[in-house]
Amino acid sequence: MKRNTVFSFIKIHKYLKMSLQFTNSPIGRLRMMGIAEGISYVVLLFIAMPVKYMAGNPEVVWYVGWVHGLLFMFYILALISVKINLEWKFKKTVIAFLASLIPFGTFILDKSLRKEEIKAQAQKIVQQSKIAETF
Repeated sequence: MKRNTVFSFIKIHKYLKMSLQFTNSPIGRLRMMGIAEGISYVVLLFIAMPVKYMAGNPEVVWYVGWVHGLLFMFYILALISVKINLEWKFKKTVIAFLASLIPFGTFILDKSLRKEEIKAQAQKIVQQSKIAETF
């Protein structure tokens, strides 16, 4: 039974093509907050809300909603940081914001953010090697 769970997680992980390795960069922080916010949103919609209405326990929504709201604010702050530091266009910023409003949207956005993060890392390495060659 335990193997089934691990293998099903690996299948989901490959399908979403998410990497849970984050860099200490604006995009890395946005990805991390996006994953956390996305998980809290899914828990709120698909676990807490059914518990509220089917089991009659509204406290679950209150606590999960509070955590989700806090993570959503952190996601917006990370998005603003990326917009300013990486000079994202308005359209790209709006798309990232809208992804946070759709269930599983931040997981889908993570795929393109990961590609952008890898590209930025490669450019940084090339710049550092050019600087090292000048010495």
